[in-house]
Amino acid sequence: MNVPAKLAVYGLGLVVAFTGAFGAGRWLGPVAPASAAPDHAAAPEETPGGYPVDADVPAGLRISADGYTLDPVDAPEEAGERADLVFRVLGPDGAPVTDFAGSHEKRMHLIVAARDLGGYQHLHPEMAEDGTWSVPLELAEPGPYRMFADFVPDGGTGTTLGADIAVPGEYRPRPLPEESRTAEVDGYTVELAGGLVPGTTSELAFTVREAESGTPVTDLQPYLAAYGHLVALRDGDLGFLHVHPEGEPGDGATPSGPEIGFAAEVPSAGTYRLYLDFRHDGEVRTAEFTVTAAGDGEPAPAPGSGGTGHGH
Repeated sequence: MNVPAKLAVYGLGLVVAFTGAFGAGRWLGPVAPASAAPDHAAAPEETPGGYPVDADVPAGLRISADGYTLDPVDAPEEAGERADLVFRVLGPDGAPVTDFAGSHEKRMHLIVAARDLGGYQHLHPEMAEDGTWSVPLELAEPGPYRMFADFVPDGGTGTTLGADIAVPGEYRPRPLPEESRTAEVDGYTVELAGGLVPGTTSELAFTVREAESGTPVTDLQPYLAAYGHLVALRDGDLGFLHVHPEGEPGDGATPSGPEIGFAAEVPSAGTYRLYLDFRHDGEVRTAEFTVTAAGDGEPAPAPGSGGTGHGH
C-alpha cells in the first residue's frame, strides 16, 4: 500500500467516520517526528507535538529516532478482519535493518492499542530475510490505532518507534476506565500496590489470585523469560513505557507468584493505562489498570485508601 504519512487530529467524544480521504488501512504520521531531519535544510525548531526537535521525547511518539525509522508497508483494511501488519525498520543508511539482538526471547515486540487505550495487543512479528516484519492482526473496531515497534538493533540500545493506523468506519471513542487498583480477567483477580511518581523510579507490585476462591497463584509460568511484562501508555499522546520485572525465572531468588514486582519511571504527571501480561495454565492473560501519576512528587493515592500506595 505504501501510503504517505499524514498527521491527524481526533476530537474525543465525537463520532468520526473513517472514510473518504483517509481510505482503508491508511497510515497516519507520527505524533512527533524525528529529532534530526536529514536532507531537509530548514528543520523546524519544534515538533507538531510541541516538543523541541532535540528534546528527550518519551518513547513511541516518533516514527524516527536515533537514526532508525519505522517504515509502514501494509495494514489491515477492515475492522474485524484478520490481515497482516507489515513494516520495516530502516537504519541510518536508509536500508532495512536485518540484524537485531534478542530481548526477552524475541527480536521484536510489537504493541498495538486504540487511541482511546482500548484494544491492547502484544504481538511478536516474524522477519523475512529482506528485513520485512509481518504479523497477523485483527483490529476489532474502526478508528485510530497506534503501533509501537520495540526492539534492540544489533550492537545498539533499546529503541521504540511508533506510527498510527486508521481503520475506516464510524468511530466512537470510549471514555478511559476509572482509576482502580483491582482488575478482573478470565477468572483471576490482580491487585496493584504502589504508585507512579513522574521522573522518579516507582515500585509497583501486582498480586495474582484466583477470582472465585481468592487463592494466591504461586505457580505463574515463564512468559518471554519473565513472570510478567508491563506496558504503560500515557492518556492523550500515548507516550510508551515497556518494563520487565526484576529477576527472572530459575535464578533461585525470584518467586513464581503471587506477586510480580516492577520498577517503572514515567516521564510526566498524568493518567496512564497499565497492561500486565502474565501466564498461568498455559495461557497469557492481560490485566488492565488506570493509574494517575501525581505532579507533586508523590504518587497518587489508591482509590479509597486515604494515602499513597506502597512499593514492593
